[in-house]
Amino acid sequence: MEIIKTMSLFVVTALAEIIGCYLPYLWLKEGKPLWLLFPAVISLAVFVWLLTLHPQAAGRVYAAYGGVYICVALMWLWGIDAVRPAITDWIGVGICLTGVIVIMFGAQVVKPA
Repeated sequence: MEIIKTMSLFVVTALAEIIGCYLPYLWLKEGKPLWLLFPAVISLAVFVWLLTLHPQAAGRVYAAYGGVYICVALMWLWGIDAVRPAITDWIGVGICLTGVIVIMFGAQVVKPA
């Protein structure tokens, strides 16, 4: 249950970060309206707040979060940008998510001597 809770929190955190970065991208790269920066700022503030909700040490959270971010970014690529990820993308995601589980929960299984 702890793994599902942690991974779900990471996914929501990644979405907040991606939205917070995607909206300024639309303004800068595609000439969308300036007002998009306001929800971007809110989204990035939510992203930072969500990172504080994890029970692990900050460095461990940031390291593991990176793997989940990669997975969510590929889903964004597919769902929003309409670019289908390659099989090698999915293999990479599998490797990253394995790393996330090792980083977040390995210390609970393997205790230091």
